[in-house]
Amino acid sequence: MPIKASGDAEMEVVDRFDDGVGWIAHPEETMQRASHAVVSDDELWVLDPVDAEGVDELLAEFGEVAGVVTLLDRHKRDCAAIANRHDVPVFVPEWMNGVANALDAPTERFGGQLADFRVDALVDNPLWQEAVLYDGETLVVPEALGTVDYFRASSESLGVHPMLRMIPPRSLREYDAERLLVGHGPGVFEGVNEHIRTAIKGSRSKAPSMYLKSFKQFLGF
Repeated sequence: MPIKASGDAEMEVVDRFDDGVGWIAHPEETMQRASHAVVSDDELWVLDPVDAEGVDELLAEFGEVAGVVTLLDRHKRDCAAIANRHDVPVFVPEWMNGVANALDAPTERFGGQLADFRVDALVDNPLWQEAVLYDGETLVVPEALGTVDYFRASSESLGVHPMLRMIPPRSLREYDAERLLVGHGPGVFEGVNEHIRTAIKGSRSKAPSMYLKSFKQFLGF
């Protein structure tokens, strides 16, 4: 299967709940890029989307799009295409560099609040800038955590990104969420806090087994 697919996509809907939905545009790809749309403050926000046939119809189930949001400095994805189609800006954290200039769509900056979401800078350095959203029920982590296979050691259901394994973002343990939406793989809807704490606690100790598993998969063992 391709690491990152392109072209026509057969969308798989995941993470459906009362106020939102997630989809994976290319279920066959290794990266399993997940996109989300969440209603907050009676408005629909589309988060780090990958486009696919049927996306607009899916969004229409939840209302009119208020904006498209990018939460990672390298998550251009299809933010511009979907924003332009719905005649809305792409919203970018005010402290996040680079990505706004790379988007072929109008952009708007936001600070520590977006609708009913609190916005926190999870990682902010020259190599990686990532924001998370939290509204007391839903926690959105676009990259640092994932359920996709290459994020996880064999014993894990949720893993820290391979590049953050040695310095996991421990502030993620502070949230008390009912559901976790991630940028790679389906979300977590049960035992969220315990899954996060377990992932952070075992991030460094389980790194060698995770890297070995990924290496073997890469070689086809």
